[in-house]
Amino acid sequence: MSEYDAEELAAQLARESSRENIERRRSQRRRRRRLAFFRGFFRLIFTMALLIGVTVAGYYLIGWGVQAYRDIRDMYEAYLVRQEENRGAVDVRFDGYTNVLVLGLDDAVNADNTAEKRADAILLVSLENATGKVRLLNIPRDTWVQMAQDKGETRLSNVYAVGGAPLMVRTINRMFDISIHQYVVIDLDTFARIVDAVGGIDLYVEQDMDYDDPESGLAIHMRQGYRHLDGVGAEHYLRYRSGDLGDLGRTQRQQKFVKAFYAKLLRVDTLPKIPEIADILKRDVTTSAELFDSMHIGNVIRKLSAEPPRTIMLPGNFSRDDDTVWIMDRAATDAVIRELFPPEEAAGANQ
Repeated sequence: MSEYDAEELAAQLARESSRENIERRRSQRRRRRRLAFFRGFFRLIFTMALLIGVTVAGYYLIGWGVQAYRDIRDMYEAYLVRQEENRGAVDVRFDGYTNVLVLGLDDAVNADNTAEKRADAILLVSLENATGKVRLLNIPRDTWVQMAQDKGETRLSNVYAVGGAPLMVRTINRMFDISIHQYVVIDLDTFARIVDAVGGIDLYVEQDMDYDDPESGLAIHMRQGYRHLDGVGAEHYLRYRSGDLGDLGRTQRQQKFVKAFYAKLLRVDTLPKIPEIADILKRDVTTSAELFDSMHIGNVIRKLSAEPPRTIMLPGNFSRDDDTVWIMDRAATDAVIRELFPPEEAAGANQ
């Protein structure tokens, strides 16, 4: 091979190598473009799927939120209806207070010899929201009243048998012209368990108590002096009716017991027993309070004053015609209510 042919061959090989390199680079570029296209395509698909998912999830989330809002609104409106049925309208004059009607029930028999529940203990508890101060108005069970809703006249204890707690609330609203925010209904067995749960109450029994009622299975025998009362003992102390004072004496003992019970509740050694007490209240106590009231009630309880509650008995006297009936003194009662719930102008002037 001549020198010319060798150079020609080398040049040809160089050209072919150059074409191969160019073709290889073109092939690589095409492959990279294809990969870039597929990556972009999959990103587009993923982005579209994500947007569709977010849109669908957002749609259902908004729908769920709207439905949840409607459900809560309906629940709250139903709650307002129930509260209206339970307690009637609430006057804004009493927004600074939480007034609770506490009813202690006892078994009784009506004129038809049919068993029924009556209010044996009637206590209006007023808590001042700002200060936590507690005032208690004891209402004798044999107070003669005009029932609300034109139900006629009777002893206050009988009102529960006629229309339950809602009628009791409306009747007492009418008696005092005040608003009652909640009611609590408790029977004697539950009351005794609560007393046992707090560890009993230390109290001075002011006189010997002896009373037997075989028909109701009640036997009260308690000696005068300082006593530690368990649940049954507390029940006997509160149910005893002396021959001298009758229902008035029982109401006075209720005031004395409530003060001692309140002091026991605020003691440090009672705190570990709160869950047990709460469980009893949840299972066996009837109340108008519901979930929507929880925050307000919690705030009121948290602010409870360490001062002993002020106790007041409904002013009045026994009837001339029947010394078992208590007749409310209208003028004296109005004065007590004005003192307990002063008008805004008077309250502002005293601050």
